[in-house]
Amino acid sequence: MDYVIDAKGKRLGRIASEVAVILQGKKSVHYEPRLAGQDNVTVKNISKLQFTSGKEVKKIYYRHTGYMGHLKELTLKQMFEKSPENVLKLAVERMLPKNHLKAKRMRRLTIEK
Repeated sequence: MDYVIDAKGKRLGRIASEVAVILQGKKSVHYEPRLAGQDNVTVKNISKLQFTSGKEVKKIYYRHTGYMGHLKELTLKQMFEKSPENVLKLAVERMLPKNHLKAKRMRRLTIEK
């Protein structure tokens, strides 16, 4: 089944958790934990997402270059301006179970600006 979610005026975490549940197949009648599921999700109007108070400045995304002391950080605001798709993609990916099915489930997520 295909789900279309409109992100206009909604919170990031609420949408991410809803998408994670759908991608796992838990909304399907044929839910089986060991299978990736068959539901596809399309999220529209991602650029009109809203964030709770102060989270744009307080939430920090970290990444490491591999060299000693080279820890890079971006705030939510900077990352959202750079690419709003990655913000939602990261939120959904971190809500999915950490196993071999995660990549298969993430392929069924489509994000439109």
